[in-house]
Amino acid sequence: MVFAADAPLRLDCGARIEAPRIAYRTWGALNAGRSNAILICHALTGDQHVAGRHPATGRPGWWTSLVGPGLPIDPDRHFIVCSNVVGGCMGSTGPSSPGPSGAAWGLSFPMITIADMVRAQAMLVESLGIERLLAVVGGSMGAMQALQWAADYPGRVGASVVIAGAARHSAQNIAFHEVGRQAIMADPNWRGGDYAALGVRPEKGLAVARMAAHITYLSQGALQRKFGRQLQRDGLSWGFDADFQVESYLRHQGASFVDRFDANSYLYITRAMDYFDLAASQPGGLAAAFAGAREVCFCIFSFTSDWLYPTPESRAVVRALNAAGARVSFLEIDTDKGHDAFLLDEPVLRAALGGFLDSAAQAPAPR
Repeated sequence: MVFAADAPLRLDCGARIEAPRIAYRTWGALNAGRSNAILICHALTGDQHVAGRHPATGRPGWWTSLVGPGLPIDPDRHFIVCSNVVGGCMGSTGPSSPGPSGAAWGLSFPMITIADMVRAQAMLVESLGIERLLAVVGGSMGAMQALQWAADYPGRVGASVVIAGAARHSAQNIAFHEVGRQAIMADPNWRGGDYAALGVRPEKGLAVARMAAHITYLSQGALQRKFGRQLQRDGLSWGFDADFQVESYLRHQGASFVDRFDANSYLYITRAMDYFDLAASQPGGLAAAFAGAREVCFCIFSFTSDWLYPTPESRAVVRALNAAGARVSFLEIDTDKGHDAFLLDEPVLRAALGGFLDSAAQAPAPR
């Protein structure tokens, strides 16, 4: 489904997108009181296909460990909404969409922020007749959106679930994103961002960007457990073929990624993540960003082996929420799966999230 807004989306950069389109999917049904809606926010390379079959890959949705019948986010109990972010490439307005000239926007697409993504989601949620969400749930970049929702629309959010995220992007994460962007822009087929009009794609650059990023999603322990120094075949090639299984794995990740993602979207979305800093415009620091969110219930999750968004960054959010007088629960989960643990089967996460959402559903709405 696609929501075509009848009003412009005003962006932090000062530009605006006239009548943006937001691609989304829903599961379940709104109850009589319209109080059971959960908005799921996707990560950098995710999309609206959180459950069911993905139309581009034919594979199951990306969060089948948490979304589905009998799971914490249950279409039999909840009205579930997930949209493709503005700047994305799965139906929402982005750099690969037709721009004012009729051709793809390319690099004429305006710069976007996490707050812009949330504004577009708020327009969608309002169009669905939802005045107040039971919860906003997200991991990684989705966690940024969940925090932004609570900061910008506290009266429209009952609970904010922040999984493997942070209130600002670190220098290390910005550095890794820059490596990926430079890989894309160094591909001869990028053509200054105009590759769509020229009928080519910067597949090699995008694949390398994905490979570099994917390393950050894992942990040393997970890589060693899954691959170690195992060879792809008997003996060495004595060349630059994929001798090691971990090399073959990364090459596969890169090759499969280019079939479903747009290179310019990767540039814009990673830049939006780099710009994210909830405390930047707050004289009182991060706690001031949550000053209006005292009625929102927060649940913050981190993973012991996540070095992309390590636990100290989650604890900083918890401290700021405590300072703001907000209600917050925090759980660090022991796992060697790295950042990707939020996408994988983690029984502790599943049980804790289910309990938290059940509690949030029973909490009285603010007057």
